[in-house]
Amino acid sequence: MSAPQRPLRRRRSEVLVAAAASLVVWELAARALGGAYVLAAPTEIAAVMWTDADLLWRALVTTGRAAVIGFVLGNLAAMLLAIVAVLLPVTERVITAVALVVFCLPLVATGPVLRVVFGAGDGPQIVLAALAVYYTTMIPLLVGVRAAPAAWFDLVRSYGRGRWTQLRVVRARAAAPYLIAGLQIAAPAAFLGAMVGEFTGAESGMGVLTLRASRDLDVDLTWALAVIATAVSVLAYAAIGAVGRRWDTGRPALILAPVRARASARHRARDALLTALGATAVLLGLWWGGIQAIGLSPFFARTPWDVAVVLSGTVDGGAVVGALLDAVGETAALALPGYLAGLVAGAGLAIALTLAPRAAAVSMPFAIALRAVPIVTTAPLVVLLLGRGVVGGVALVAVMVFFPTLIASLEGLRQAPGQALDVLRSYAAPPLTQLIRVRIPAMLPAFFAAARMSVPAAVLAVTVVEWLALGTGVGSLMALAASRSGYDLLAGAVVVVTALSAVGYALVSAIEARVLRIYAPEQGT
Repeated sequence: MSAPQRPLRRRRSEVLVAAAASLVVWELAARALGGAYVLAAPTEIAAVMWTDADLLWRALVTTGRAAVIGFVLGNLAAMLLAIVAVLLPVTERVITAVALVVFCLPLVATGPVLRVVFGAGDGPQIVLAALAVYYTTMIPLLVGVRAAPAAWFDLVRSYGRGRWTQLRVVRARAAAPYLIAGLQIAAPAAFLGAMVGEFTGAESGMGVLTLRASRDLDVDLTWALAVIATAVSVLAYAAIGAVGRRWDTGRPALILAPVRARASARHRARDALLTALGATAVLLGLWWGGIQAIGLSPFFARTPWDVAVVLSGTVDGGAVVGALLDAVGETAALALPGYLAGLVAGAGLAIALTLAPRAAAVSMPFAIALRAVPIVTTAPLVVLLLGRGVVGGVALVAVMVFFPTLIASLEGLRQAPGQALDVLRSYAAPPLTQLIRVRIPAMLPAFFAAARMSVPAAVLAVTVVEWLALGTGVGSLMALAASRSGYDLLAGAVVVVTALSAVGYALVSAIEARVLRIYAPEQGT
């Protein structure tokens, strides 16, 4: 056996041993909790999958078809937006602002509206799957197109070539690893978006079966659905990773970017104002124009002016505003701790796995599986296990944030400049010194990209949990308003949640700008 094969086979053996041990512990725990309606044993799950194989297969095909179409459309939109932003830098701020606001739209509220617009069929599932993935791909891609040495651009310019050649020859090569990381993060998200779309009145699919299993307290079927969804997402993750490894061109080049002079406060304020005005104009145009173009009924469609009147409190004496403020407070108490816990856990595990590569081979499959389980199937079970309080909600939000942070941070650590590491190794610098001096600074752009796109993900997680399991907060309020045709309250909740998500994103971006100005000046715009 050759030398490279021995470590590979050893890692596979370690993974198989860990998986077998986990299954044994899982089986014993499920037997010990029998009758608690919390955990199904692997043998019980296998029995359900065998007995209801035809039903589960039909549901998987239905949901998988919508998820694949949404995945393709969403990622094509992400790449198109990134290309436009690079070729026309003046549009980048407006594009990212509009894309952020659209991504922040809560699926709990947009799903029922899409069902009214599209009617029966896969339309809502496909749209929600696309909305769930396009932003998670666009942000890492924008990071990647800037992660190239300044000398490469100088070489292209010296041959008299312009932005398009830079994009095709230089930026595409630098962005490939980040694109693969974004696609890997997007794969489970597309499946989740398709399942959420099925909650709004679809006739078949994994989401429909999940609702039925939750209503009937059929824990075995719920866990069978979770296992199937997890397996599909893990396979998609692995397939995308395999394609990415074929594109791997070797160690990253040393990035020595010139430090850009910081714009004056006056220019920064002007740019921020122009971005806000441009994004607001585009969003209002899309909002009002969409209502007019589709011909939506005024019974449920609310124009920007209608929402402004509702949120002013002049119509109902502030009843809607008061209900929203109470619900937002309950949601924030879950979203903020879960978001921070997910960031710390994701970045911390990435750093630990870099220091212990053998542990990464064993732990990564479990980390991928943990994120791949759709939150719509685990929310009721985790709440039953941890209680209908802060702990259960925070845990689910943390899981939603943890995986993108872990994947992005690992990719950032891997992109550490090889020449810089060689210099430290030539001085016998220990791995911890290499980590602090080179790897963590290289990780920061990817980490902050994950931190930014995890803000809407945390809001999505907490609203879905509140909707399906907790019965409190903005998620429950929006679901209740939709079921009672309270479209004034629903529209106001969508605007408030979206605005708060955008504010959280802006705060993270401000911190990112200050940090990357020191450690990664090539990411400046």
